[in-house]
Amino acid sequence: MPQYLVAIQHPENYDPSLEGEAMIRDIGALNEEMDAAGTRFFAGGLESASHAKSLRKQLGGNVSITDGPYLEAKEHIGGFWILQCADMDEALAWGRKAVVACRVPVEVRAFLKIRPNRKSLSHGDSQ
Repeated sequence: MPQYLVAIQHPENYDPSLEGEAMIRDIGALNEEMDAAGTRFFAGGLESASHAKSLRKQLGGNVSITDGPYLEAKEHIGGFWILQCADMDEALAWGRKAVVACRVPVEVRAFLKIRPNRKSLSHGDSQ
């Protein structure tokens, strides 16, 4: 079954300590609903982007490590679900519920599916 990323978008200055009990309860209920439907493959929250480390390949093959996110943006992924869904429509239905529970925007994207011969890629919602 195709897999989809449902990524929670937090603003740059997001403070998780301000998440209220109702929001935590709503996210917990959504996780339970996903589990009951057999949809949730994996879920996780991330530390703020300010705690990220970015790695870049340099000339000569060395790798540099710098503090902070790779991209300068006003929003960063604060957490995510990996869902197994029949198609994008089903993934979007879960994304709608995630927007309500998390009270922030989310992004839904299909994972590329690598075929067994590993020579070609296809989108997660095509068979």
